[in-house]
Amino acid sequence: MDIYHVLNRGVDKRTIFDTQADHARFIHDLYEFNDTAPAPDAYRRPMWDFVSPTLREERKMLVDIHGWCLMKNHYHLLLSEKREGGLTLFVRKLNIGYSKYYNDIHKRTGTLFQGRTKKILIHQDAHFLHILHYIHLNPLDFLADTKEWRNGQIASKAKALDFLSQYRWSSLHDYQGKRNFPSILTKHFFEGAYGGVARQLLSRLDDMDLIGIGERLE
Repeated sequence: MDIYHVLNRGVDKRTIFDTQADHARFIHDLYEFNDTAPAPDAYRRPMWDFVSPTLREERKMLVDIHGWCLMKNHYHLLLSEKREGGLTLFVRKLNIGYSKYYNDIHKRTGTLFQGRTKKILIHQDAHFLHILHYIHLNPLDFLADTKEWRNGQIASKAKALDFLSQYRWSSLHDYQGKRNFPSILTKHFFEGAYGGVARQLLSRLDDMDLIGIGERLE
Protein backbone atom coordinates (compact mmCIF):
# COMPACT_ATOMS: atom_id res chain seq x y z
CA MET A 1 0.00 0.00 0.00
CA ASP A 2 1.37 3.39 -1.01
CA ILE A 3 0.74 6.32 1.32
CA TYR A 4 0.92 9.94 0.18
CA HIS A 5 1.29 13.21 2.03
CA VAL A 6 -1.11 15.49 0.14
CA LEU A 7 -1.13 19.25 0.63
CA ASN A 8 -2.18 22.49 -0.99
CA ARG A 9 -2.54 26.12 0.02
CA GLY A 10 -4.48 29.21 -0.94
CA VAL A 11 -3.38 31.17 -3.98
CA ASP A 12 -0.93 33.95 -3.00
CA LYS A 13 -0.89 32.34 0.46
CA ARG A 14 -4.40 33.64 1.09
CA THR A 15 -6.53 32.34 3.93
CA ILE A 16 -8.84 29.52 2.84
CA PHE A 17 -10.39 28.75 6.25
CA ASP A 18 -11.78 32.04 7.59
CA THR A 19 -14.44 30.67 9.93
CA GLN A 20 -15.32 27.54 11.85
CA ALA A 21 -18.03 26.96 9.25
CA ASP A 22 -15.32 26.88 6.55
CA HIS A 23 -13.37 24.28 8.51
CA ALA A 24 -16.49 22.19 9.02
CA ARG A 25 -17.39 22.43 5.34
CA PHE A 26 -13.98 21.15 4.25
CA ILE A 27 -14.28 18.20 6.63
CA HIS A 28 -17.77 17.54 5.28
CA ASP A 29 -16.24 17.52 1.79
CA LEU A 30 -13.57 15.04 2.89
CA TYR A 31 -16.47 12.67 3.48
CA GLU A 32 -18.81 13.76 0.69
CA PHE A 33 -16.32 13.50 -2.17
CA ASN A 34 -14.70 10.26 -1.04
CA ASP A 35 -16.93 8.23 -3.33
CA THR A 36 -16.74 6.96 -6.91
CA ALA A 37 -20.21 8.40 -7.55
CA PRO A 38 -20.77 12.11 -8.15
CA ALA A 39 -22.24 14.14 -5.31
CA PRO A 40 -24.87 16.34 -6.97
CA ASP A 41 -26.60 17.05 -3.67
CA ALA A 42 -23.42 17.98 -1.79
CA TYR A 43 -24.68 21.51 -1.20
CA ARG A 44 -28.21 20.54 -0.16
CA ARG A 45 -27.57 17.62 2.19
CA PRO A 46 -27.35 18.67 5.86
CA MET A 47 -23.71 18.56 6.91
CA TRP A 48 -24.43 16.44 9.98
CA ASP A 49 -25.46 13.58 7.69
CA PHE A 50 -21.83 12.84 6.90
CA VAL A 51 -21.23 11.35 10.34
CA SER A 52 -23.83 8.63 9.77
CA PRO A 53 -22.24 5.13 9.66
CA THR A 54 -25.09 3.88 7.47
CA LEU A 55 -24.26 6.45 4.82
CA ARG A 56 -20.60 5.39 4.85
CA GLU A 57 -21.52 1.74 4.24
CA GLU A 58 -23.23 2.71 0.98
CA ARG A 59 -20.19 4.44 -0.46
CA LYS A 60 -17.48 3.17 -2.81
CA MET A 61 -14.61 5.05 -1.28
CA LEU A 62 -11.76 6.39 -3.39
CA VAL A 63 -9.15 6.70 -0.64
CA ASP A 64 -8.43 5.95 2.98
CA ILE A 65 -7.74 9.08 5.02
CA HIS A 66 -5.11 8.16 7.62
CA GLY A 67 -4.54 11.67 8.96
CA TRP A 68 -5.39 15.30 8.32
CA CYS A 69 -4.88 18.83 9.59
CA LEU A 70 -6.37 22.15 8.52
CA MET A 71 -4.28 25.28 8.93
CA LYS A 72 -5.19 28.87 8.15
CA ASN A 73 -4.09 28.90 4.53
CA HIS A 74 -3.43 25.26 3.71
CA TYR A 75 -4.30 21.65 4.46
CA HIS A 76 -2.41 18.39 5.06
CA LEU A 77 -3.83 14.95 4.25
CA LEU A 78 -2.34 11.48 4.58
CA LEU A 79 -3.98 9.25 1.96
CA SER A 80 -3.80 5.84 0.34
CA GLU A 81 -5.80 4.70 -2.69
CA LYS A 82 -8.61 2.19 -2.40
CA ARG A 83 -8.95 1.90 -6.17
CA GLU A 84 -6.81 2.85 -9.17
CA GLY A 85 -6.90 6.56 -9.87
CA GLY A 86 -8.77 7.21 -6.65
CA LEU A 87 -6.25 9.64 -5.20
CA THR A 88 -6.27 11.98 -8.18
CA LEU A 89 -10.05 11.87 -8.53
CA PHE A 90 -10.62 12.50 -4.83
CA VAL A 91 -8.26 15.48 -4.65
CA ARG A 92 -9.78 17.01 -7.78
CA LYS A 93 -13.33 16.64 -6.44
CA LEU A 94 -12.27 17.99 -3.05
CA ASN A 95 -10.50 21.09 -4.37
CA ILE A 96 -13.19 21.96 -6.91
CA GLY A 97 -16.04 21.32 -4.49
CA TYR A 98 -14.55 23.34 -1.64
CA SER A 99 -13.56 26.18 -4.00
CA LYS A 100 -17.14 26.45 -5.24
CA TYR A 101 -18.43 26.58 -1.68
CA TYR A 102 -15.81 29.10 -0.54
CA ASN A 103 -16.25 31.47 -3.47
CA ASP A 104 -20.02 31.40 -3.07
CA ILE A 105 -19.99 32.01 0.69
CA HIS A 106 -17.29 34.68 0.61
CA LYS A 107 -18.52 36.42 -2.54
CA ARG A 108 -15.35 35.98 -4.56
CA THR A 109 -14.36 34.61 -7.96
CA GLY A 110 -11.29 32.95 -9.39
CA THR A 111 -8.85 30.27 -8.32
CA LEU A 112 -8.72 29.45 -4.62
CA PHE A 113 -5.81 27.01 -4.48
CA GLN A 114 -2.25 27.64 -5.61
CA GLY A 115 -1.25 25.40 -8.49
CA ARG A 116 -1.21 21.62 -8.41
CA THR A 117 -1.79 19.77 -5.18
CA LYS A 118 1.44 18.21 -3.88
CA LYS A 119 1.33 14.42 -3.57
CA ILE A 120 4.45 13.16 -1.82
CA LEU A 121 4.96 9.39 -1.71
CA ILE A 122 6.07 8.18 1.73
CA HIS A 123 8.78 5.73 0.67
CA GLN A 124 11.39 5.94 3.43
CA ASP A 125 10.96 4.22 6.78
CA ALA A 126 12.08 7.31 8.71
CA HIS A 127 9.54 9.44 6.88
CA PHE A 128 6.77 6.90 7.47
CA LEU A 129 7.46 6.75 11.21
CA HIS A 130 7.20 10.52 11.64
CA ILE A 131 4.81 11.90 9.02
CA LEU A 132 1.57 11.53 10.98
CA HIS A 133 3.15 13.21 14.01
CA TYR A 134 4.47 15.99 11.78
CA ILE A 135 0.94 16.62 10.47
CA HIS A 136 -0.52 16.68 13.99
CA LEU A 137 2.18 19.08 15.23
CA ASN A 138 1.55 21.70 12.53
CA PRO A 139 -0.90 23.75 14.66
CA LEU A 140 2.04 24.68 16.89
CA ASP A 141 2.74 27.30 14.22
CA PHE A 142 -0.12 29.30 15.75
CA LEU A 143 1.64 29.67 19.14
CA ALA A 144 4.29 32.36 19.47
CA ASP A 145 6.58 30.30 21.68
CA THR A 146 6.33 27.06 19.68
CA LYS A 147 6.80 28.33 16.11
CA GLU A 148 10.33 26.92 16.09
CA TRP A 149 9.19 23.36 16.86
CA ARG A 150 10.68 22.15 13.57
CA ASN A 151 14.05 23.24 14.91
CA GLY A 152 13.47 21.40 18.19
CA GLN A 153 12.66 24.54 20.17
CA ILE A 154 9.57 24.56 22.40
CA ALA A 155 9.40 26.88 25.40
CA SER A 156 6.76 24.82 27.20
CA LYS A 157 5.91 21.22 26.39
CA ALA A 158 2.84 21.43 28.65
CA LYS A 159 1.53 24.47 26.79
CA ALA A 160 2.13 22.77 23.45
CA LEU A 161 0.27 19.63 24.53
CA ASP A 162 -2.62 21.65 25.90
CA PHE A 163 -2.96 23.59 22.66
CA LEU A 164 -2.80 20.47 20.48
CA SER A 165 -5.37 18.74 22.65
CA GLN A 166 -7.77 21.66 22.19
CA TYR A 167 -7.17 22.19 18.47
CA ARG A 168 -10.15 20.52 16.84
CA TRP A 169 -9.16 20.75 13.19
CA SER A 170 -6.92 17.70 12.90
CA SER A 171 -7.21 13.94 13.26
CA LEU A 172 -5.33 13.95 16.59
CA HIS A 173 -8.51 13.99 18.69
CA ASP A 174 -9.79 10.80 17.10
CA TYR A 175 -6.41 9.12 17.59
CA GLN A 176 -6.60 10.20 21.25
CA GLY A 177 -9.91 8.37 21.58
CA LYS A 178 -12.04 11.54 21.53
CA ARG A 179 -14.83 11.34 18.98
CA ASN A 180 -14.31 14.32 16.71
CA PHE A 181 -14.82 13.37 13.05
CA PRO A 182 -14.42 9.57 13.13
CA SER A 183 -16.40 8.89 9.95
CA ILE A 184 -13.72 10.32 7.68
CA LEU A 185 -10.73 8.60 9.29
CA THR A 186 -9.09 5.20 8.84
CA LYS A 187 -7.05 4.65 12.01
CA HIS A 188 -6.07 0.99 12.12
CA PHE A 189 -3.00 1.20 9.88
CA PHE A 190 -1.10 3.83 11.86
CA GLU A 191 -2.38 2.60 15.20
CA GLY A 192 -0.88 -0.76 14.35
CA ALA A 193 2.40 0.79 13.22
CA TYR A 194 2.83 3.15 16.18
CA GLY A 195 1.18 1.12 18.91
CA GLY A 196 -0.42 4.32 20.23
CA VAL A 197 -0.43 7.47 18.13
CA ALA A 198 -1.18 9.86 20.99
CA ARG A 199 1.48 8.28 23.23
CA GLN A 200 4.06 8.37 20.46
CA LEU A 201 3.33 12.05 19.85
CA LEU A 202 4.36 12.78 23.43
CA SER A 203 7.72 11.16 22.85
CA ARG A 204 8.17 13.21 19.69
CA LEU A 205 7.67 16.37 21.68
CA ASP A 206 10.35 15.16 24.07
CA ASP A 207 13.04 14.73 21.44
CA MET A 208 11.67 16.86 18.55
CA ASP A 209 13.41 14.85 15.83
CA LEU A 210 11.02 15.84 13.04
CA ILE A 211 13.29 18.19 11.11
CA GLY A 212 13.07 17.66 7.37
CA ILE A 213 10.38 14.96 7.33
CA GLY A 214 7.47 17.09 6.10
CA GLU A 215 6.54 19.80 3.67
CA ARG A 216 5.76 23.21 5.12
CA LEU A 217 3.45 25.64 3.36
CA GLU A 218 3.69 29.22 4.53
